[in-house]
Amino acid sequence: MRGDFRIDSNDNTLFTTARCNNNCIMCCQPPLNNDDIDELFERNIAIINRAPKDISVVGISGGEPTLLGDRLLDLIKHIRQTLPDSDIHILSNGRNFKDIDYTRRVVEVADDKLFVGIPLHSDYYKDHDIIAGAKEAYNETMAGIFNLAAFGAAIELRIVINKLNYMRLPQMADFIQKNLPFVAWTAFMAMEHIGHAVSNERNIWIEPIDYAYQLEEAVLTLAQWRKEVAVYNVPLCLIPGSIHPYAQKSISDWKNKYLPECDQCSLKSKCCGLFATSKKPFNGIFPQ
Repeated sequence: MRGDFRIDSNDNTLFTTARCNNNCIMCCQPPLNNDDIDELFERNIAIINRAPKDISVVGISGGEPTLLGDRLLDLIKHIRQTLPDSDIHILSNGRNFKDIDYTRRVVEVADDKLFVGIPLHSDYYKDHDIIAGAKEAYNETMAGIFNLAAFGAAIELRIVINKLNYMRLPQMADFIQKNLPFVAWTAFMAMEHIGHAVSNERNIWIEPIDYAYQLEEAVLTLAQWRKEVAVYNVPLCLIPGSIHPYAQKSISDWKNKYLPECDQCSLKSKCCGLFATSKKPFNGIFPQ
């Protein structure tokens, strides 16, 4: 768990709860049924009070932040009052935004500073529910996405690539541009080899070199439709050069590393590197 915010960090995020109403099969931080909301709320208020005033983005994560209920509104309101120039990035599974009144209140209290990152595991509801580990997750997430859009929230779709969904990445790109054209951007993300990704490795783990073709097609499809698209957590040496411009240095600075061979790579300064928290590095790393 991170402590105080740093102005030079690329990840200033408030951890709000270990609870979650999903149980994603590749979750890097499996949910816990802890009675932690009140304690973490007070801790997060103190972090906000000590934060540098020119922090560009304040993250809100979990677990599932919407399980805070009205406490999430209180937290957002305090951020807006204390750090009025900071954007607010909530990472949520989107399901509780199916409640249109709750969605309206969250968006209103955040004003124009809110963007919400929501995982979409598949364009096919059964696959999404299997990956999310919860029945009705797809229907509730989609309802939440449309409610957020109706009230003007910026939405980031996050597609965590695994063995159960990688073959449908191109179809997901088509689905997004046809049915969710209002999203601010779509991010295709590699898994972190920790938590459920380790315990469920046999069923879900796939190396980036094994889905590079599908990823390239999906990214270029969205780009051709002039949609904002990004690739997170995949080293540049593992993806085709055609999608290098969409790759981001996305791994939080506190859990980022490079292998010794990366020191010889001409692309190191532009590359996201690897998760220091993963139990093993990706296969196929080689200097460019």
